[in-house]
Amino acid sequence: MCPQPGDPVSVTTSAYGTGGPDGGRLAALLAAAARGGFPPPDGAVTVLPQPSPRDAGVIALTGRHVVFADADPAWIRGLLPAGDLSAPLNPPFLAALCARLGRAVNNIDVLLAADPLPGPPPLPAAADGDGTHPRLLRALRYRDGVRAWAVPGATVLLGRGVAGRWETAVEVEPDARGRGLGRQLATAARHLVPPGESLWAQVAPGNAASVRAFLAAGFRPVGAEALLVVDEE
Repeated sequence: MCPQPGDPVSVTTSAYGTGGPDGGRLAALLAAAARGGFPPPDGAVTVLPQPSPRDAGVIALTGRHVVFADADPAWIRGLLPAGDLSAPLNPPFLAALCARLGRAVNNIDVLLAADPLPGPPPLPAAADGDGTHPRLLRALRYRDGVRAWAVPGATVLLGRGVAGRWETAVEVEPDARGRGLGRQLATAARHLVPPGESLWAQVAPGNAASVRAFLAAGFRPVGAEALLVVDEE
């Protein structure tokens, strides 16, 4: 990765991984979807093991779902009524899967992807010098190798998430909103991801301002995602 501009904070947790051949299948499916190569919209549900001990969840694409969880595939399929395209992201199934895994639904997010952009970011940003920004600390629950850059009133993060994919998140402080910082930092993130790598973002669908910012920065809707996280309380 090219740390431009400046040398960002980098905080690494456990090494990311693809979890062997099946984790590699999830990584390959995500890489293809980010570039517009979607599986057939035939209503099928693909069940895969977790790509890492941290990551479990459900991804919805057009007419297709992927469940990545360390649970019996036959048990998973038995909970999903045939022909019900909404079932894998509906509360009954997610609640049952969470109970089985001892996890909780983090959120059901819009899943967005974008291609990298060449050169340094157009928006100068400095390293988050002490690595204590609350958004960075929260990101460590979901990503490895997290790095942060900041401008006055806003922060952008990059790290490796599900199946090793590159993910970004943007935080704009309340008094800095309405000036286009979210869009500018989402665009900057596309300059910071390594060449040839797609960049992903998960955005709460109710956060319309954030959805608009990422769309304006060139991110494309790919699907929806519910991550199942371990409750650390």
